[in-house]
Amino acid sequence: MAFVLKGPARFGFYLCTVLLALFSLSAFGHTIEGSDASFVEAIDGPAIFPFMYLGAKHMVTGYDHLLFLVGVIFFLYRPKHVVQYVTLFAIGHSITLLFGVLADLQVNAYIIDAIIGFSIVYKAFENIDGFKRLLGIDPNTRIAVFVFGLFHGLGLATKLQEFDLSENGLVTNIISFNIGVEIGQILALSAVYIMLSIWRSNASFLRHAFITNTALMTGGFMLVGFQLSAFFLQSPY
Repeated sequence: MAFVLKGPARFGFYLCTVLLALFSLSAFGHTIEGSDASFVEAIDGPAIFPFMYLGAKHMVTGYDHLLFLVGVIFFLYRPKHVVQYVTLFAIGHSITLLFGVLADLQVNAYIIDAIIGFSIVYKAFENIDGFKRLLGIDPNTRIAVFVFGLFHGLGLATKLQEFDLSENGLVTNIISFNIGVEIGQILALSAVYIMLSIWRSNASFLRHAFITNTALMTGGFMLVGFQLSAFFLQSPY
């Protein structure tokens, strides 16, 4: 007998398919390129709204950040809990984004992006009770979300550090970029939360939650593998 998904149950599988497709389209992570890159390199002075736009665009197209946040809110039913966890994540990545760029903190982008990939694996594994079932431990999710937020912020910082940013208006522009990131995060998560809420109203949500989080873990492992491969294959010069 053929297995057919109906109604909201399709959402989880559509999500998995789209996420895996994103990996095939951009195997080594998202970045700022094209006309956006030219603008960043050419700007000299404060540019609040353009940098807010770039930050929002970077978050909306940053599938690695979104995958992690999907895992974070997957089993959060109440808006206030979503706000609590997303706020912890936002505080974490805001700290390292601002500090990383303004203090010129040099980190290897491949290693940071591999850790970001691992954060997706971690959250999806937690969602399927992997820590309790296999390891007999119950990690503090709030602390984990904040800590991984720090690494996600460093990931954002490494993207900006690829450019020769003008010191004129740098603080204003980085803060504007960070504000844009938060706006993009709110927009993307609002859409995901609405779709998850619709799916949760159907009994199929719990039946397919395991396979959906398994797909999230697969995506995370793929990102880790891609980034570590790039790290070991990069030229030493």
